[in-house]
Amino acid sequence: YPGAKAPAYLDGSMAGDRGFDPLRLGEGSADKLNWYKEGELTNGRWAMMAVVGILFTDALGLPKFWLAGAENYALSFSTLAIIEAVVFAVFEYKRYQNIKKTGTGGLLGMTPFDPMGMNSDEMAIKEVKNGRLAMLAFLGFCSQAAVQGKGPIDCLKAHIADPGHNNIFTSKVGGEATLAVIALSVLPIVIEAKNSLNPVEEEEFKPIPW
Repeated sequence: YPGAKAPAYLDGSMAGDRGFDPLRLGEGSADKLNWYKEGELTNGRWAMMAVVGILFTDALGLPKFWLAGAENYALSFSTLAIIEAVVFAVFEYKRYQNIKKTGTGGLLGMTPFDPMGMNSDEMAIKEVKNGRLAMLAFLGFCSQAAVQGKGPIDCLKAHIADPGHNNIFTSKVGGEATLAVIALSVLPIVIEAKNSLNPVEEEEFKPIPW
């Protein structure tokens, strides 16, 4: 971001690395950085599946995604919770072991998990980028549900029908959204102005650039 120098441990060698780590979460060791990389990939993959699932159920007019827990299923909630805990404990344990041994999670004993032979540097970058977009999209879906009480497709239809009256600035959080946009717009200008008035040849990376 403006006014910050990328930390030395983000050298562009990882897929999707843009030198952005304002909280320095990956600082300390290569293992720690790799752990966060795997965490981002895992959450990105879950988000991509969630976004597709939400759009699918929304398009078919099925119950909204935030009501899924209230549905009646063949098994009770406690039974499903126990099954999920046991199954995911096995998968997560194997993933942890794979990361320790090879640096990548994989699936059970398969590392990397690539049944279709699509593994490449280009696909790795696409996976990271689409995972990041999906995480933002899921955050947007949850925000729409909380503010509007509607799914993403219903919100999109309402916006297309009347964009001037159906957007984040006219919603019940319009004031907060306006202040956030103003702050994020002004901040880079302030940072660049500070750097222009107080130039330094080599600035140490800082989470907050002043």
